Amino acid sequence: MKTLAMYRPNTIQNALSDFDRYFESFFGDSILSPASRLLNHMPAVDIQETENAYVLEMDLPGYDEKNIEVHVDGSSLTIASKQEEKQEKKSEENQGTYVLRERRLNSFSRSFKLPENADSEAVNAAFKNGILTLQIKKRSETQKRTIQINVA
Repeated sequence: MKTLAMYRPNTIQNALSDFDRYFESFFGDSILSPASRLLNHMPAVDIQETENAYVLEMDLPGYDEKNIEVHVDGSSLTIASKQEEKQEKKSEENQGTYVLRERRLNSFSRSFKLPENADSEAVNAAFKNGILTLQIKKRSETQKRTIQINVA
């Protein structure tokens, strides 16, 4: 005897959507929702040590250098940006409302402890193609040097 079973295609997208709705109903915004991910975004950083300096590169696509602040306070380096979400004024041409809006401007603040041999007075910053590059020079008295051994 053959059995008839109902076929319900279940894709991974449907499963994730159901999971998302479950979290939204319990916590409000889902931790998996795009808006939540964008609000908690911390820019990626690479820090490299060279012979004479430390080089920090931070990815900041979509940011304007006018809105980025770099502060050095003692041995603490802080990079921050506060961008306000633009309030759009409705005109005759712009009467629609957003159905989905993922491209919001957000703010961040990251702090780093400078090494003991970093010169907090000699920090250079450059911003190009969405990448902030900081060059923090090492103090000359702490730089590695080779000492010649004399034969007695």
